[in-house]
Amino acid sequence: MDPRSALQHYFGYPSFRGTQEAIIERTMAGQHSLVIMPTGSGKSLCYQIPALLYEEVGDVCPLTLVLSPLIALMKDQVDVLQSRQIDAAFINSSLSREDREKRYLNLANGRYRLLYVTPERFRKPEFLAAIARREVRLLAVDEAHCISEWGHDFRPDYTRLREFRERIGNPTTVALTATATVDVQRDIIHQLGLPSDTLTFHEGIERPNLELTVHEVWGDDDKLDQIVAVNERQGGTGGSGIVYFTLIRTLERFSDQLRIRRIPHVCYHGDLDRQQRRRIQNEFMQGHCPLVLATNAFGMGIDKENIRFVIHAEIPGSMESWYQEIGRAGRDGLPAEGVLLYDEADLTTQMEFIRWSNPAADFYERVFDLLVHDKEQVDAFGLEWMREKLHARQKHDRRLESALAMLERHGAIEGTWEPMLLEVTSELPAELSNGDRLKAKLRRDQEKLLALVQFIRHEGDRRDFLRDYFLGADPGPG
Repeated sequence: MDPRSALQHYFGYPSFRGTQEAIIERTMAGQHSLVIMPTGSGKSLCYQIPALLYEEVGDVCPLTLVLSPLIALMKDQVDVLQSRQIDAAFINSSLSREDREKRYLNLANGRYRLLYVTPERFRKPEFLAAIARREVRLLAVDEAHCISEWGHDFRPDYTRLREFRERIGNPTTVALTATATVDVQRDIIHQLGLPSDTLTFHEGIERPNLELTVHEVWGDDDKLDQIVAVNERQGGTGGSGIVYFTLIRTLERFSDQLRIRRIPHVCYHGDLDRQQRRRIQNEFMQGHCPLVLATNAFGMGIDKENIRFVIHAEIPGSMESWYQEIGRAGRDGLPAEGVLLYDEADLTTQMEFIRWSNPAADFYERVFDLLVHDKEQVDAFGLEWMREKLHARQKHDRRLESALAMLERHGAIEGTWEPMLLEVTSELPAELSNGDRLKAKLRRDQEKLLALVQFIRHEGDRRDFLRDYFLGADPGPG
């Protein structure tokens, strides 16, 4: 079976789009690629088709290992593949211990053409033992911008991918993302240990069906009018819309106003329990409620074709975050809108968020010291006690949550925060005690926000600004 036959047989499409076929042919020839495609352009086919074409050796399926940070998306992707009679699975923390062990056994015994895991799975001895019994023919790194500290969603375990590739035999590798500046592209290739001349396939950033607009607004009333206007304009399309907020309390305030106007909607944010979030996501995906007000926690795992608009009611933290989030609109190729409402007063909130997400070295050291030397009090009194010790007069300061999240991502702590049951598993990581390095990261995050403000105030064609930002002077071959 050739790539086009596999595309028709398994997915029902008569032909490939853009550079998909060229990427697949290069992958089948055992050559590495970096793939940058706008959201909804079909990146996953670039590794799924090769996975289906590799010939079996006896009863053992050649394995394509897909690394993804998005647990929420794995199940949806695997469900779709299994519905097409493709032997695929995921292994992540959402499974029971019994189900994980069953899948480890299947993996070791030669099952699965495609297996989806997070990079953090490589910390687990049981996974390492099972994967060691397989030949990994292809490694697909999804959301590859997470590899780079220059990227907008850096994850420490992604920096170990060179080590992971070596552990599984340095297979053919394809790295995929929707957003990557030229610096991030170079860093992805370097961090993966790929040759410096690895071919980059860049489909640009153009989404012709997605209209981008920026409206400068003053206060809640102005914002509310804009949200209502877009919702009414798109109301007859039969599609859905997302309105993003930075703060939960702002989201709830706007929800109250929309209820007064009798505009049906649902709200999604991190303070809801997991069951509520799942129910709301399902209602949205099934079209029962076409409008959702959300923080940026919503969208990870959302693959809905008929989203007609994405509105940012508050300025996001970077050009990359904004571009990735508006990319959820118009995946069906029909007209859609990406609307950014800019109130200069919101800049203060975003600057505070950046400060909170970038604790200084001495703050990490104080947090780590509490976890090591005051474990009994930490376990007994939890986050509130730690906040009191760290910044008693700043109740809304979120640096503690950021510090714990980074310690967890670096593998220095394990356990849960609420209830507080944390175990220190290593020394304080050097990366989190290097003051110069942390200051440089803070400065880069501030520069990313500044770039978005410059985009907002740009008087020329904003698409030209986007091209310059993401592509630079030379987007590379492909």
